[in-house]
Amino acid sequence: MRVGPFVLLWVLTFTGNEAQLDVCGTAPLKVASESRIIGGQDAAAGSWPWQPSQAAYFLSSASDVTVFLGRDTQEGPNPHEVSRSASLVIKHPNFDEKTKENDVALLRLSSPVQLSDHIRPVCLAADRSFFPDGLSTWITGWGDIQTGAFLPSPQRLQEVKVPIVSHIQCDAAYGFITTSMICAGPDVRGQGFCEKDLGGPLVTLNGSRWVQAGVASFAQGCGYPDFPGVYTRVSAYQSWISSQVSDPDPGPGFITFYCSGAAKDNVLRLSSLASVLLALWIPS
Repeated sequence: MRVGPFVLLWVLTFTGNEAQLDVCGTAPLKVASESRIIGGQDAAAGSWPWQPSQAAYFLSSASDVTVFLGRDTQEGPNPHEVSRSASLVIKHPNFDEKTKENDVALLRLSSPVQLSDHIRPVCLAADRSFFPDGLSTWITGWGDIQTGAFLPSPQRLQEVKVPIVSHIQCDAAYGFITTSMICAGPDVRGQGFCEKDLGGPLVTLNGSRWVQAGVASFAQGCGYPDFPGVYTRVSAYQSWISSQVSDPDPGPGFITFYCSGAAKDNVLRLSSLASVLLALWIPS
C-alpha cells in the first residue's frame, strides 16, 4: 500500500448520519487470538474491517489508484468487498526520503462507502497519546511471510501481535528515529512486517475500541530480531490531518490512548519477560 515514497494513513468515512467517533474502532466480527505477515497467522474474515487493499503500488496520479475494502483474500471471491477509485492524493509536504520523516499521505475516495460489519473506520490516536514500551499491538497485511517467501494461495489477510519498542532501543538500531515515528516488534521469534505490508495499520485496544498508533513505514529486512519495524506515528499528525479535511467533510475519529486494564496487564507481563487511513476521506 505504497504511494510513491509515502505510506497512507487510512481514515474511513462513510454514508449515514453517524459521527466517526461514534463508530470508529469497533470490529463486530473480531475473534480473540494470541498471534503470514512475518511469523503471523490467518486473520478471520472481517476481523480488521478498516484494512484496505490498494491497486497501484506506485502512484503517478490519483486516477491510477483503486482501493478495495472488506477484502479477505487477494484471490477471491470476496463477497463483502467494495472498491473505489481515488479523486485526490495529498502527500505530506515535508517528507524526507533519507530519514522517512513525515512518511504519510491522505487519499480521498471518489464516492461514499457504506458501513458494514466488514467495512468500518479505525479510531486514530490523538496527539497526547502515549504507547509504552512492551504494549501489545497488532499489524496486518498481505505481505511476504518470510524474506523472499510469498503469501501462499489464496493469500488470506495475515495478523501478528508485536510489542511496542522504546524510542531509545529503536534509535540504537537505526540511528535516525524521530518523535514522529513509533517502533514495534519483531520479538525473538522474528515477527513483524515485510515490504509489501508497508502502509498497513499498527493498532491496539483502547478499552473496547481499536486505535491506530502507526502506519508501517520501513524496516531492516523482514522480521529481523535486532531491527524493530518503524511506523509513522499517527498521533504526531492530528493537526495536519485535520487541516486537510475541510468542512463539510466529516473529520476522522481521534481519541487519546491510555494504557489501562488488559493493555496495562500486557505491558507488565512483557516487561517482566524482557526485564519489547490516508485517508479514505470522502464527502458527506
